[in-house]
Amino acid sequence: MSDSRLKDIVKEKYGEAALRAAAGSAASCCGSSSCCSEKDPITRDLYDASQIAGLPQEAVLASLGCGNPTALAELKPGEVVLDLGSGGGIDVLLSARRVGPQGKAYGLDMTDEMLALARENQRKSGIQNAEFLKGDIENIPLPDNSVDVILSNCVINLAADKDRVLREAYRVLKPGGRLAVSDVVVRGGVPPEIRRSVELWIGCVAGALEESEYRQKLARAGFEGIEIEPTRVYRAEDARESLSSAGIDAASVAPQIDGKFFSAFIRARKPDMGGR
Repeated sequence: MSDSRLKDIVKEKYGEAALRAAAGSAASCCGSSSCCSEKDPITRDLYDASQIAGLPQEAVLASLGCGNPTALAELKPGEVVLDLGSGGGIDVLLSARRVGPQGKAYGLDMTDEMLALARENQRKSGIQNAEFLKGDIENIPLPDNSVDVILSNCVINLAADKDRVLREAYRVLKPGGRLAVSDVVVRGGVPPEIRRSVELWIGCVAGALEESEYRQKLARAGFEGIEIEPTRVYRAEDARESLSSAGIDAASVAPQIDGKFFSAFIRARKPDMGGR
């Protein structure tokens, strides 16, 4: 599948998810499969009530992440934050609160429906220090050395050219800036049936990088201080419905994937000017 075709499919699926959230239903990026549903082990229970208090319900319903990078990124007042693949805007709005009026939170998304939903959620929330940009995470529309922290929530795995995404993230970070993303990661080999499944790719599984490859790509982009911390490990039973809905024999594949996929918090930093 070409990169452009994959991008079109991602746009379509996430556009549909945005419309469902805007209508008051929990977003789902995988059609009728269990992935991204209220019972899905990847997306459920990522934000506690105190964090989402005061945010529009539509921002919460549109959340399709696999972690809560805003809770782990140690954001500081006055910092400039960029969320890659910001969706309905929940992590941007949470970040804007954390960095305060002297800081700024950008969200970048390529899907018109998600951008419209995010901007409406910002309006409803009354948060002023946030801005949503249209564009691809492979071509970030911000200057070099302009961002203190880059967040992303289960989006980098969807990119066909992850090396380019990470190079762009490195480019826009200030010296000493931090990458703090949640993503799905895999340990060990993955059955070809899963890699070939577009539905599972869109559902944040088949596009997952192997842990050592993720580290290598980050290092190749120039990052240092790389850490990958598992936050939620998935069992084969968790994926049974998703596999079946994608036409994959769940019983035969399940033993090969049990415990291999996990959500992780991934930290890295751009070196300071002096190489410290």
